[in-house]
Amino acid sequence: MQFPAGWEQAREIKYSQGFTSPAPRDFVGYGPLVAPESIAVYNFTLLHNFRLILAYHTQGKEIYWQFQNYAPAESKTIGNKFADVSGYTLSDVPYNSSFAGYKDWFLQEYRRPGYTIEAGIGENPLPISQFNEIYNNNIGILVLGMVL
Repeated sequence: MQFPAGWEQAREIKYSQGFTSPAPRDFVGYGPLVAPESIAVYNFTLLHNFRLILAYHTQGKEIYWQFQNYAPAESKTIGNKFADVSGYTLSDVPYNSSFAGYKDWFLQEYRRPGYTIEAGIGENPLPISQFNEIYNNNIGILVLGMVL
């Protein structure tokens, strides 16, 4: 959540919810692209010509495919294929979570398909007992994502 795609909106939302300092979840940082891991993913993406990206999170068994209408027309069709092979639901991102993500930045910057996969369900960290189910639900997305 440190990418330059609506980072200011993300900060406003998350700070109003009380996430104002480093924490296990929902802290957007003190600015876009500040954390070394965000910078690394950003730079890695700039060096490659990705056809699409998958960003993995862990809450809800959903697939988010859109960011402020930046997704190209084919995005929903591909997202439906991912939903079919995983059993997850293709969904719109809830407003309070719809800014500053890697997927958001990729869609805005490249106008190519990007997805946030919300694997598993429950309270973070998810229990290791969900591993096999998450793996089985997502292997089809990973394979399909390589061939599209």
